[in-house]
This record gives sequence, structure tokens and C-alpha cells, in this order.
Amino acid sequence: MRTAAASRVQITDADFLKFRDFFYRKTGIHFDENKRYFVDKRLVERIAATGAEDFRSYFIGLRFEAGGSELQHLVNAMTVNETYFFREAYQFDCLVNDMLAEVVRRKRPGSRIRIWSIPSSTGEEPYSIAIYLLERWAQIDDYEVEILSSDIDTQVLAAAQRGVYSPRSVSQLPRPYLDKYFKRHGEYEWAISEDLVAAVDFSRVNLSEPADTRRFRDIDVVFCRNLLIYFDDLSRRVAAEAMYDALAPGGFVCLGHSESMSRITSLFGVRRFKDAMVYQKPLAGDSA
Repeated sequence: MRTAAASRVQITDADFLKFRDFFYRKTGIHFDENKRYFVDKRLVERIAATGAEDFRSYFIGLRFEAGGSELQHLVNAMTVNETYFFREAYQFDCLVNDMLAEVVRRKRPGSRIRIWSIPSSTGEEPYSIAIYLLERWAQIDDYEVEILSSDIDTQVLAAAQRGVYSPRSVSQLPRPYLDKYFKRHGEYEWAISEDLVAAVDFSRVNLSEPADTRRFRDIDVVFCRNLLIYFDDLSRRVAAEAMYDALAPGGFVCLGHSESMSRITSLFGVRRFKDAMVYQKPLAGDSA
């Protein structure tokens, strides 16, 4: 319940800076001054939800909370998740036309191919990858394909596993794919098939936390699109190194169209394919 005191809470400049530094240490996400209104609004909402009287009492509780549940609520409130099926589809074309052709040269038929989508948001990206593979990659039946998808926001992970989408989310899907992999859910929404939900392994991961990323190894392709724009230079390097460690030699990274791995680290080489430019971890003996 929103307390009378919470309804009058004001976030001072000092409060904002204190919170921004704390949130950055926990998540690697840096809020510029132009995000001030957004941050203040979400903070006041969480202060009200917890019944705290002011920022100071809320922040003390946040810092010393043993279980971390309020921090997770706050992360869910502060992260922005906006996506749709087949967004920046040219990279999916590159996946099935070029990247996987190189990946399978180093594998035997029947072996495992691992693709990691982070952030998962509400699932449109990993499910798009699954649909692309099923529809446009002729060798899908020759390999054991594992699609992993992660996010720091537990609410969007729950939505991804629920798999129900608005007309806007599915607006870029070819109609035959919509009819094949979805069914009507109520009057306006669409529910993705249970088989596709089962095909993606969702998990909560903070890309800035080594303990979270340690289990991701021997990945062949990473999709990490439109996440690094929320990080500062140091957090971007930490994230890039986590992806490097997760990738198998020769593995690929796809970033968002406004992001550049070359401005972050020299660990990766640049590969220019017909459909897209991507980044590659060198093979053993090569140099980036």
C-alpha cells in the first residue's frame, strides 16, 4: 500500500547519484542524467510498494537485504524491454546462410550446436531464432541444436515462458509462420506453440556477474543485441570478456546495429558476410 509519506517522497540529486552507483555495481547498467525522470519515478514506485517512509530507509533496506528479492524487483522495474519477432532479421539470415555453415565445418553430424540469446526480453528473439532454423536451415535435423536465452529481469523471463504476444510483437512474421507456430489467445493475442517454448532454455543471468556466466561454455553463436548501449565502457569490456569466455573457438557474436565490438575490445575479429557484419572469436592459433 502506498503510504502518505511515500506519496511525498522526493529523490534528491545526492540520492540519485548514490542509487546510480549502487545499481551500476550490481548490474553494470549506467543511468545518464537524461534518465533521471525514469529512475526517480521507478524508485518512488518501489519505495511506495515496500512501505518505506523515504529514500534513505528504502536504500538502507535495499543494501542490507539478505535474500535480494527487492533488488530483483528493482531490476525488473528499471530494465527496458521492447522487441518483436524477426527484429533485425538480416542477422538471422546471416546465421542460416553463413555463420552456421562455418560452425558445422568444425563439427560432426549429430553433435551439439549452442546458440545463446541475451537479453531474452519477452522471448521474441530466441523464438525467432528457433523459427528461422526450422524454416530456413536445411541441416536442422543433422545436429542437436540447443537454444539458450537469458535476462536479468525475472518478469520478462516469466512472460517469455508464457509465450503470449500482442499483434505488434508478431506483426513482422510472415503469415504462414504465424499460422504454423501460433494460435489465437483471446480476441487479440497470439500464443506460441508449446514445442517452441520447450525448445528454449530460459535462465536469469547478469552479464556483469562472473558467477552467472560461468556455466555458459562452448557456445557457437551469441546474440547480444541492444544491451551494451546501457553499459559504460568498463561494463562493456566485462560483458565482452564474458562472451569471449563463453564462446567456442571460431564462435560468433551478433550485436545491435548501433553497437561495435571493435570499440570495446580487440579480442574479436570482424567478419563481413553478405547479410551482416558480425564478430568472431579466433580459432586456436589465430589472432583477432
